[in-house]
Amino acid sequence: MEPDPIIQALAEQVACYSRLAKLAIVQHQHIQNSRTEELLSVLTSRQEVLDQLAGLEKIIGPTKRRWAEYVAGISPASRAKAEALLAETKALLEKITSADRNDVMVLQQRKLNLGRKIQQTTAAKQVNRNYAAAAYGTPRSRMDLQT
Repeated sequence: MEPDPIIQALAEQVACYSRLAKLAIVQHQHIQNSRTEELLSVLTSRQEVLDQLAGLEKIIGPTKRRWAEYVAGISPASRAKAEALLAETKALLEKITSADRNDVMVLQQRKLNLGRKIQQTTAAKQVNRNYAAAAYGTPRSRMDLQT
């Protein structure tokens, strides 16, 4: 008996989502430690896995659209395996999505903090300029333009 190509594709899909979940953990560590170069490497790896998933979706997608018909035509053991793989895929996808959402919040908070620091620095420079102008007057040019 030949293995069902849909169940094989679902198993490969679970393996891809497992890799993405592991990469999400590594990504989070790089974000937490501000390691930009390493983060870019992880994002490249994630894109490669997403490309694999796109290929698998071409196989699985049409079957998902007629899922009830598909599972009605396979053995109970195959049905249980297919349903378990689909459930595992969904759980992994939720885990990855949640991790990504948390990383986005960390990056947004950093962006806000950086914006505040820039504003504070700009304000401090202006205060220093105003103080210097009030204390010492407007600076005169040191170049002699009369020749």
